[in-house]
Amino acid sequence: MQRTVRGRRRAEPAKIDPEVAGRGRESVLERVSAPSDLKRLSREDLRALCAEAREFVIDVVSQKGGHLGASLGVVELTVALETCLDLPEDRIVWDTGHQAYVHKILTGRREALWTIRQRDGISGFLRREESRYDAFGAGHASTAISGALGMATARDLAGLRYRVAAVVGDGAITGGLAYEALNNAGHSGRDLLVVLNDNGMSIAPNVGAIAQYLTSIKTNPRIKKIRDESLNLLRRLPKGPQMREIAERLEAAVNSALAPGGLFQALGFNYFGPVDGHDLDLLLDLIPKVLERPGPVLLHVLTRKGKGLPAAEVDDESFHGVQPFDRRTGEPIAAISPGSSFTEAFGEAMLEAAETYPRMVAITAAMASGTGLAAFRDRYPDRFFDVGIAEGHAVCFAAGLACDGARPVVTIYSTFLQRAYDQILHDVALQGLPVVFAVDRAGLVGADGPTHHGALDLSYLRSVPGMVVAAPRDGNELRDLLFTALAQEAAPFAIRFPRDVVPEGLDTSSRPRSLPIGSWEVLREGRDVAFLAVGAMVETALEARRLLAVRGMDAAVVNCRFVKPIDLEVLARMRASCPVLVTVEENAVPGGFGEGVLDALAASGFPLEGVVRMGLPDAFLPHGSRAGLLAEAGLSPEALERSAAEAHAVAAGVRTPARVRHAAD
Repeated sequence: MQRTVRGRRRAEPAKIDPEVAGRGRESVLERVSAPSDLKRLSREDLRALCAEAREFVIDVVSQKGGHLGASLGVVELTVALETCLDLPEDRIVWDTGHQAYVHKILTGRREALWTIRQRDGISGFLRREESRYDAFGAGHASTAISGALGMATARDLAGLRYRVAAVVGDGAITGGLAYEALNNAGHSGRDLLVVLNDNGMSIAPNVGAIAQYLTSIKTNPRIKKIRDESLNLLRRLPKGPQMREIAERLEAAVNSALAPGGLFQALGFNYFGPVDGHDLDLLLDLIPKVLERPGPVLLHVLTRKGKGLPAAEVDDESFHGVQPFDRRTGEPIAAISPGSSFTEAFGEAMLEAAETYPRMVAITAAMASGTGLAAFRDRYPDRFFDVGIAEGHAVCFAAGLACDGARPVVTIYSTFLQRAYDQILHDVALQGLPVVFAVDRAGLVGADGPTHHGALDLSYLRSVPGMVVAAPRDGNELRDLLFTALAQEAAPFAIRFPRDVVPEGLDTSSRPRSLPIGSWEVLREGRDVAFLAVGAMVETALEARRLLAVRGMDAAVVNCRFVKPIDLEVLARMRASCPVLVTVEENAVPGGFGEGVLDALAASGFPLEGVVRMGLPDAFLPHGSRAGLLAEAGLSPEALERSAAEAHAVAAGVRTPARVRHAAD
């Protein structure tokens, strides 16, 4: 777990490779503090700027970690766009935002890049409150075209003339939201530039018909010859109205010859490309021309993810997001891992379960490695399905599988599963289908911040009728819950687990257990306080119990592995034996496990006095280390101890309650 970083770190000086920057010559990078500075640079300076910016990103990320490959791939594209546009009056919407490190450098945040993804530092994604140059914030894919079209529409309604561009990757464009936006944008006829950054990758290699379609455009030799010759001619045409008709006819001929681009043309876009996204001169010549075109335009650029770092070019999947590494070898610089992660334990359990349940299949949304399914994919390729960045489709696809007898396990990060809520409710739960949801990255995820924290899954899954919701305390219980979910066929079943190390390694020497659904486990008995803890918070509660023992207090600890249904028998026993109940969950307090406990107590006629709900606050939490953010949210052992002791004093009449208390108070 990372160490908490407190306060803003003083920016370290930019480190530019002298062979790249030019010996004895002022660094071009240090002369750029805003996009307007780019317009005063020569082509030679802009090329030097690209080299320096690429080196600077590698230098920072190799020491601090972050998203690397995508940012290295769009250096020339970023410089060209921000040279040709007038920011911030014009708008650039970067899809997802993790590829915008060079954008941050060019918009006054070069030195701040040393603080990226650290507590009180700048975000690893784009945030409107961070910079006036960040037109649209996002951490989820496929949103850029919709957001940009909204801006273009607002511009037209206000009678203004600024330009709007969206930069979307070929991975993000596999998402359904991107196609809804393309359809609407093409129909609208509004002036809008969509730049398709095609590097063949999202996090993993792209899959599906769209990826094959884009590949066909790139690899057809006839298309390449016509495209290259025509674009070279277009670059040499003089400007002026007398050449416009010739240019338009030539452009129409090129587009007709480039038949694979017909999909975008059919949607109402003028299609240009594909072009070399690392040819800065070509981009600087071409972008002004496409910006002059009325209506929606799609510019298809080809880039190399990880360009400029040999290790990243060879293994672009591993270098999508990285921890600090040796830039010479590409090898990570990390302390010895304290143990296996929940994700790794899940991946091992899936392999074991596949042997027991031959009808089981695994589904992911472009995250095979991130969700621990790479080994499953390699061993059972016919039972593994990567649907691309399409979470809603993943869940509805699973519903169809379940209808005809398969046992699908849908593995998606908590923050991304939010995008499939209607499919969970309408297509799975309403039909009572036994789809298993493995909800990875539940709770706080650390440096990726508010767009990726899984703070709401207990709230939105608890509200689904018939849904079983569970949370393991360790790797062995994760394995047991997976087998429990597959052994039943009566209801959808969600298992949520955090981005953390398991307290105990996976013990595969014993057979997995099938747990009674809705059962809790009393780990420690007590008479003063009962901690009703969920998932990873069980270990925190056990430590808080040890701290309370120093005060002379006796605390019970219950592993509430089932959030829904609740174990009413154990709950009633704890309510009868302890004056204070403390619910502890790594989820937002509103709608979470604690609220479910209050509902169950009220429905059973038990008093609600002395119930303290500890969880995440009703707010979007920032980025930082996971341990530090948990402490700030009041979910440390010390915070649990204080809250339990205060509540016990109130229950004993020693202290008067001041107000209702939540974890973040």
